[in-house]
Amino acid sequence: MENRSFDKLINGLKSTITSYDYYVNFDKVFKEVKDVKYNLNVLNILIGEDNFAEEFKKMLVKNPDVVGVLPILLAVRDKQLDILDNNVVITYDFKENMDAKYYLDFIYKTRLIELFSDYGIKNLVDYVTGIEVGLDTNGRKNRSGSAMGLTVQRIISNISNIKWEKEATQQKIKDTLGIEIKEEYFEYTGNKRFDFVIKNDNGHLFLIETNYYRTTGSKLNETSRSYIKLAENLKHIPEVTFIWITDGLGWLKTKNNLKEAYNKIQYVFNISDLENGLLEQLILEKKK
Repeated sequence: MENRSFDKLINGLKSTITSYDYYVNFDKVFKEVKDVKYNLNVLNILIGEDNFAEEFKKMLVKNPDVVGVLPILLAVRDKQLDILDNNVVITYDFKENMDAKYYLDFIYKTRLIELFSDYGIKNLVDYVTGIEVGLDTNGRKNRSGSAMGLTVQRIISNISNIKWEKEATQQKIKDTLGIEIKEEYFEYTGNKRFDFVIKNDNGHLFLIETNYYRTTGSKLNETSRSYIKLAENLKHIPEVTFIWITDGLGWLKTKNNLKEAYNKIQYVFNISDLENGLLEQLILEKKK
């Protein structure tokens, strides 16, 4: 395989690999809302109620489960909250059937009472839907990683005459691909899990790690150094090739870290490289 320049690797980085569902997983949002919708509608009755405390007490007699949705009104899914109150930790448990004063104390001190005032909100279901959309944005990092994995998987699955596994440990490599890799060759003492492992029909093994970085940060430096060490260890294993597939504009502000890895790891690819057939070409070359 011909040597590519580092500039070609950098210039080929993609600004995004995410699809429309990257931004919000609405299936998850609507499921979370559906699970609490009934109790939210029960609490809706108290919106604009002048005598909130007394009406809440009456409601709790008939519908004690409504307290279970109080945390999500604060954008929290936990069913037990520890709160520091005048140097004393108070534990609020929303799974127990406690006295109404117990929950009213929580509602007033957290200022949730203001949601039920005339200048608050009109519908708690709509309000919690907005909260769930906000909470779901925390999952974007994972969705970005999943998108990278799915992109690489799609390309690998179109390569002929290979066997491959994803999220493969040493034991899985041994059991499904028939090759044993000793733990001593790995950076970590634990059970190393590779994102993808490919075996060509000549028995050569390709150990692949993938990631995508939308933004920069210290993680990029840690990752590159980790893979440099891993690649160095794996050089001592015959019939094994380590490949790092990485992408994303997060590398543009930390080029030196990627360049160091590029110079020390024999095969560093981006998605464009895979789309241009470089991975398939490498697999074919290792059959010779």
